[in-house]
Amino acid sequence: MQALTSPQQRTIYVVNSTTDVGPSVAIPRHHRTLWWKEVLIISSFYAVYTLIRNQFGSALVNGVDVPLHSFTNAVRVIRIERALGLYHEESIQDFFLPHVWFIKIMNTYYGTAHFFVTLGVFILLFKRRPDVFAQWRNTLAAMTGLAIIGFVLFPLMPPRLLDAPCPTGTGGFGGACIEHELRSYNGAENFGFVDTIAEFGGPWTFNEGPAAALSNQYAAMPSLHIGWSTWCVFALWPLAKKRWKRIALFSYPTITLFCIIVTGNHFWLDGVGGLLVFAVGYVLGTWLHRENHKRLDRRMASHPAF
Repeated sequence: MQALTSPQQRTIYVVNSTTDVGPSVAIPRHHRTLWWKEVLIISSFYAVYTLIRNQFGSALVNGVDVPLHSFTNAVRVIRIERALGLYHEESIQDFFLPHVWFIKIMNTYYGTAHFFVTLGVFILLFKRRPDVFAQWRNTLAAMTGLAIIGFVLFPLMPPRLLDAPCPTGTGGFGGACIEHELRSYNGAENFGFVDTIAEFGGPWTFNEGPAAALSNQYAAMPSLHIGWSTWCVFALWPLAKKRWKRIALFSYPTITLFCIIVTGNHFWLDGVGGLLVFAVGYVLGTWLHRENHKRLDRRMASHPAF
């Protein structure tokens, strides 16, 4: 019995119902991916994700409403990090603030790499790893969907907004008007974080204009910057045969983690949340991929060839 196989196909063996006629026949099933279909799927999913994400968090801050819920969750994160000895985000940011040119680079990196690198990896997977493309597409979708649950259940004010002005009739999403004992911790006057994009500029600002209206300022837990960058590493790992390529891959989420901290957009624990949704998303995405292959195998097996 011979099977027709290739890197992009699975083989289904079907035996003739007539036992005395001919050998069994191998039916090759090709795993086809159409670029326009994938563009439609990912575009539609991201549009729905953005629509749902932006219905919560800062979108619920109307006029002069005080974002007490997201501020309280930020305080919870700070307390946990203090207990673990991790709360050093402000010190790290403060060290680099004098280097304005560097902060501007990080602001640009934060606002662009998150999307363009992920899109580039998505295209590379389509071309170079078509046999597992659907698995990693499913993983990305599942991870992003899980993040929405986090944004809804745990709206989190990012560090950069803790000392920013509270909402007014003309805008604002910060928590400066909310009194709390942690503001004066160790004799400090406030939390000490700076909104680097508002202070030094970047690709866009979240405090005014279309970006403010179309974004959820409190969608910080989990960090999809970390989740998506980790996805890029594992999705491309089999293609990175040389050491420098693997080092480059691992440097991407490392630089991203540093970026989200130094720009005041996330806490350390947000990054941990990003790793968690990636892990769960990978399990779900792989399961969906395998179940789809089983379904197609059963369909092929139900149509024997002679």
